[in-house]
Amino acid sequence: MTDSPEYKTIADFERAPDEYKMAVRKIVRSHAINELYGAQVFDEPAIELAPTPYAKWLTCRVAMEEYGHHVRFRELGLQIGLTDDEMSTKNKKPLSIFNYPLTKWEEFVTIKLLGDLAEILQVEDLLHCSFHPLRNLARSTMPEERFHADFGIQFGKELIGTAEGKAALQQAVDVYFPYLPAFFGAANSANNEMYRRLKIKIRKNEEMLEDYMGRARKAADTLGLSLPAAKQSAA
Repeated sequence: MTDSPEYKTIADFERAPDEYKMAVRKIVRSHAINELYGAQVFDEPAIELAPTPYAKWLTCRVAMEEYGHHVRFRELGLQIGLTDDEMSTKNKKPLSIFNYPLTKWEEFVTIKLLGDLAEILQVEDLLHCSFHPLRNLARSTMPEERFHADFGIQFGKELIGTAEGKAALQQAVDVYFPYLPAFFGAANSANNEMYRRLKIKIRKNEEMLEDYMGRARKAADTLGLSLPAAKQSAA
């Protein structure tokens, strides 16, 4: 990886090379859109599906935080030259997983258990980003992302307390997990090479995917679950 300047402020960013500005905008736009998709497709509907008042209360917190992540990425996006239309779910095809509306509580627990684990890795890769406003945003959202993944573990432990609950959770994992590795993009990605060269990201897509698979297996093992094979990404 070659040396690249650090950009500590929005004013610094405005003086950055066009390639750098384009790369940062792509990442911020992606996070803003995916946080909004996730909140709309999974988190908000899960409030109604939550089985107890306590579960509804925590799910409300998760939904609030996920919408909050979108709001914060959107605010940064506007500061660096993106428009609301560019960060709207109306104008961007969703990732495959967002095409499957939530219908069961066990599905939401799976999304938190394994989907938010994927988001943690994506945010981790920005913790030392050369664009400091994005770095700081990643650092501020990380504790909430960790809470969301732990939410999946804790409610997963409740579900596996019965044979019926464990079977329902395993079924949800079988449906949703195959779509999650695609979050990390294709191997030998030109975009990823650019991000690493500009010190916006640190790791290759394939390195992040390998790390994710290890963490996902550990989470699944904690609950006595098995992971199905991932779908092949066309990205």
